Amino acid sequence: MKQSRLHDQHQQLGATFEDVTGWSVPAQYGNAAAEHAAVRNGVGISDLSHRGKMRVTGDDRIKWLQSIISNDILPLQPGQGRYSSFLTHKGKMLGYFRVYIQSDAVWIEDVGEVGEATFQALRKFLLYGTKAKMENCAESWGLLLVSGPKSAEVVAAAFGVEVQTLPLLQTIPVAIDAHSGLIMRTEETGEEDWEILLPADGLNAAWSQLMTAGAPFGITPVGSQARELLRIEAGLAKAGPDLNEEIVPPEANLEGKAFSLSKGCYPGQEVVARMDTYGNVRRHLVGLLIQDQIVPAHGSKLFSGDREVGWISSAVLSPQRNAVLAFGFPLRDFSTPDTQLTVEVAGTRHPATVHALPFYHRP
Repeated sequence: MKQSRLHDQHQQLGATFEDVTGWSVPAQYGNAAAEHAAVRNGVGISDLSHRGKMRVTGDDRIKWLQSIISNDILPLQPGQGRYSSFLTHKGKMLGYFRVYIQSDAVWIEDVGEVGEATFQALRKFLLYGTKAKMENCAESWGLLLVSGPKSAEVVAAAFGVEVQTLPLLQTIPVAIDAHSGLIMRTEETGEEDWEILLPADGLNAAWSQLMTAGAPFGITPVGSQARELLRIEAGLAKAGPDLNEEIVPPEANLEGKAFSLSKGCYPGQEVVARMDTYGNVRRHLVGLLIQDQIVPAHGSKLFSGDREVGWISSAVLSPQRNAVLAFGFPLRDFSTPDTQLTVEVAGTRHPATVHALPFYHRP
């Protein structure tokens, strides 16, 4: 199993681990509720080095990506980023990622834990003669996440870079222990989120500097269990459980975010454009509040009366609400907030109320 360069530090901090696409990833550090509270009230730090990370170089890098991904990256200047999806010819989602333009390369970061799926899917479209090269940086580069109301102060104190005014999905260069990297403003928790992308050899120094700078603010390591609750509260869907080949982007409320209706041809474009023209989106991503504290598995069926109307894509128990928060994909007619549905778990149906997203709004 693959391990982050920070595995020893996670062990020393009391982490318990889980397998995520072949990586050993910290699930929690002994108290997931405290980790959640740290991000909501102060600052938390996470190791996302298992995330898919790709670097595209070569003279045709922009032209090639523009022709196959669903969003328009031609207007972006170096330092700017944008969400995009990668679709089948039937409009289904093969990938969901952030694209960051740099002067000499394009970085692609998976939004979600899908292993090498995005790399393998994109590589199939890299035809002979195209002046572009894809590098899979999953193991050679690391990724840290700093989140919370105090996160910008901690990042500035750690690296001497002022980030507070950096717009969403924009990047700024940073040098850490002689390694050149990027700081990126992202969306992961519903709070201020900053990611630090740098060569894996610099991970230890970056982690150490952040922990030292964050000590006065009570910086807390955060595992995947707390992050899952944070992202569902924030209404943020991710590749894998929520966004996959079951879904077309308009069903996941990604209009204006992850696909373009005006950029021209790309795989799946006709399907997405037809949905926009005729307004025939079949189902919608919604929030669901389940009071029984039964956490349904991915794929659990949703019912209206005796009619099956959709499925659960992600769910997590919220101790703060004493309820389960979930994402689901019911048919369009059953997606209005306050609609009463049931979810089937082990043969028993439990009440589930459609809830507007996000569940949480930052004060």
